[in-house]
Amino acid sequence: MNKTIRRASVFALLLVLALLVRATWVQFYEGQALADDKENRRNTIALYSEPLGNIVVGGEAVTGSARMKSGDLAYKRTYKDGALYAAVTGYSSQAFGATQLEGVYRDLLDGTDNRLKSVMDTVTNKRSDPGNVITTIDPDVQKAAYDALGDNKGAAVAIDPATGKILAVVSTPSYDPSRITTGDSDVWKQLTKDSDKPMTNRALRQPLPPGSTFKLVVAAAALEDGLYSSVDEKTDSPDPYPLPQSSDKLGNENPSAPCENASIRVALQYSCNNVFGSMAVALGQDKVREMAEKFGFNDKEQDVPVRAYTSVYPSDMDEASTALSGIGQFDVTATPLQMAMVSAAIANDGKLVSPHMVSQITDGGGDVLENYDDDADSTEIVSSDTAEQLQSAMQTVVEKGTGTNAQISGATVGGKTGTAQHGENNSKTPYAWFTSYGKADGKEVAVAVIIEQSNAERSEVSGNGLAAPVARKVMEAALKS
Repeated sequence: MNKTIRRASVFALLLVLALLVRATWVQFYEGQALADDKENRRNTIALYSEPLGNIVVGGEAVTGSARMKSGDLAYKRTYKDGALYAAVTGYSSQAFGATQLEGVYRDLLDGTDNRLKSVMDTVTNKRSDPGNVITTIDPDVQKAAYDALGDNKGAAVAIDPATGKILAVVSTPSYDPSRITTGDSDVWKQLTKDSDKPMTNRALRQPLPPGSTFKLVVAAAALEDGLYSSVDEKTDSPDPYPLPQSSDKLGNENPSAPCENASIRVALQYSCNNVFGSMAVALGQDKVREMAEKFGFNDKEQDVPVRAYTSVYPSDMDEASTALSGIGQFDVTATPLQMAMVSAAIANDGKLVSPHMVSQITDGGGDVLENYDDDADSTEIVSSDTAEQLQSAMQTVVEKGTGTNAQISGATVGGKTGTAQHGENNSKTPYAWFTSYGKADGKEVAVAVIIEQSNAERSEVSGNGLAAPVARKVMEAALKS
């Protein structure tokens, strides 16, 4: 063999070896990454090759799967009352992925969760029968919240204080997930570009200034710290309150309200800004923040199990900003979930049970894989004495204060209104808030509502005028169900 042929043979052999090494590398090291690539069409084909498991509300599935008439995808996701439950289910789309419970439990719902595999499934590498997600949502409470919010832009959350079960999660305007399951790009563009943001979950994922509802947190801090021993003890609160290191003064919406040196009860009843601004400064931002964080503010991993956006109590403020934080302004933000948690803890004698909207997950045969009701933690936020005093003061708000529109015949109701500034110098329509609890015949519920925008005149925007009636209807449904 001459030298040229020998060299060509060696070079060809090296090329073959290189090809084998590369093939081995791709198959054993990069194969999984390629298989998992979101652009790999085979994954989508496999995902929708069989019906998905279901999300269940009140014993009935609110999701389903329908056979496709054409294309390489055998099934598509369907929704019953899609707009009603969109803030709970999210969507599962052939083109746009999955969100909310659809996303959190995707492996369970498509049958790839290892907990679903039987011995035979493992041996044959067969895809397991999909599991189901059993929610804590009460269909009557959910519908009451959805109907009460109506055409308003807003949200509502209802929680059972004793168990932490989330009974309703509603965000309006809503959308029907069925419209995007097959990947209709025109519908997707319409929904994502809509200025009303119907796909934003306002109940869990849009923290906004909570306004005067945050005064409950400041009152809890003052009582726990011993700054005041009772909700009926007079405070040291000039009206208006001169903001420290500032020429501005903190006044009240109602100048004739008896807010000067008012007790916590009276200050909550009339929503006295001067009292809670002064109180926050007297406590100091660290003590207020500590109490806020006990209720759940600044928690970056608040999963229910959908991850809720963080409600924020800021740090490094001067005293003037601390005073404004005491009335739920400055950089304080909260979700309706967070403010429902505040009322839930107070209603439950100071103990906060971890809020959750999934009760169980099961396999295809109905056997329970995990029971979240049993795993719910209970944490003492304030003493039972503080909670009882705040309950009493919140009842005064509803009986003869700023929250009278939440009254329910035959039920004990406590609440707190809030009207939070919106835009620079409050140039936009304010946010209307109401957080509350209701008790009757051994049942109880905590509810928070925000009306972000409505058709009401600016002068008519208030927590009592817009949000309290919604909360009342939600509480009525919960206490009857």
